Amino acid sequence: MAKKITGKTKLLGVIGHPVEHSLSPVMHNAAIAQLGLDYIYLPFPIEPQNLEVAIAGFVAVGVVGFSVTIPHKQAIIPLLSEITPLAKTIGAVNTVSRQNNQWVGTNTDIEGFIAPLQTTYKQDWSQKVAVILGNGGAARAVVAGCTQLGFAQIHVVGRNMQKLEEFRNSCSNSSLADKFQVHQWEELPKLIPQANLLVNTTPIGMYPKVDESPLSVEEIANLPTGAIAYDLIYIPKPTQFLQQAEKQGAIAIDGLEMLVQQGVAALKIWLQQETLPVEVMRQALQNHLGLGK
Repeated sequence: MAKKITGKTKLLGVIGHPVEHSLSPVMHNAAIAQLGLDYIYLPFPIEPQNLEVAIAGFVAVGVVGFSVTIPHKQAIIPLLSEITPLAKTIGAVNTVSRQNNQWVGTNTDIEGFIAPLQTTYKQDWSQKVAVILGNGGAARAVVAGCTQLGFAQIHVVGRNMQKLEEFRNSCSNSSLADKFQVHQWEELPKLIPQANLLVNTTPIGMYPKVDESPLSVEEIANLPTGAIAYDLIYIPKPTQFLQQAEKQGAIAIDGLEMLVQQGVAALKIWLQQETLPVEVMRQALQNHLGLGK
């Protein structure tokens, strides 16, 4: 039965441009239905030049909270009354909530990223080495997550020295400053054999270029058995990168779990509820993507 929407229904949503491909409505509306709450989660396509007026409009219509995706994750910051230390560390906001008549921004990507490493694959990370491929915004969340887990060494690897330097400098004012080292791609052969966790934050291997991987078969051949390979991409499932890693005896985690867990963390903030139907959210996404288990 379709949900009945009335004047009392509370509004949540996601802002981005474009936003029609967002999977957030699928997962959040499934959770809301399961909980029997009178909320609806909608996608709002907002062009960059309209961001400020849109956020003012959200105040006027009483939006409870919203997710933030590309290209607004940084641009939203000056429009918020407060941002959490985590969001400051990453320099990006992906979740906004209305608290005491003010907008408060945070970032649940870190929580989403580390969730499977804290539960399903829990271990003592303090002696472990993380190798992170890529140096964009997602890599910052991963560095922050690895820092929070207490990794002994964190190595960020990129192809462009200038971008790597920018990445390092952009973290220099944050709590991440001395937590990681940057390396050029050529140094990978000596890093991969040490990796207990290997993370792909690059878009290489994403649909439609599903035959590509950020690493060659030769490079990934040196990944230790039992290491964890984590790809932030969730289509295709599994990516070429994860297929190669599994052949080497690695444990594979894909981006779908991160998407689910960052969504769970956001809903907890908006609904002020600790217990959420995580399995329902995961299942809704899998069904939507035709990955039925």
